[in-house]
Amino acid sequence: MDVLTASQRSFCMSRISGSNTKPEIRLRKSLWRLGYRYRLKSDLIGKPDFIFVTPQVAVFVDGCFWHKCPKHFVVPKTRTEFWMKKINKNCERDRQVSQELKQSGWRVLRIWEHEIKENLPACVERVEALLSQ
Repeated sequence: MDVLTASQRSFCMSRISGSNTKPEIRLRKSLWRLGYRYRLKSDLIGKPDFIFVTPQVAVFVDGCFWHKCPKHFVVPKTRTEFWMKKINKNCERDRQVSQELKQSGWRVLRIWEHEIKENLPACVERVEALLSQ
């Protein structure tokens, strides 16, 4: 059972950021320091976290809970049906967005938030590898 009222829970959920998360900022700052320039805003489907226009690379930093990370995702103990429906819908949308972007000529890179926390240099290398193709 939830210990918060509906309005308190609503307020807490409204504070969860969909962009400019700490892992995303860490990755962007590392790439910027290396001289890579990107755009944060685009009209692309799925609203990538940032894009590289000329090489057509779209980067998504996916949260472990919201996008069902195979390593860290834990099924919620309360309101399980509601959350699983929402999270599974997120995962399906991720697949569709990636597919549509690829069909439009974009290369898509999805990085889990835990990957950035555990090994930021490896994530930077993955971005660099895709940019150099």
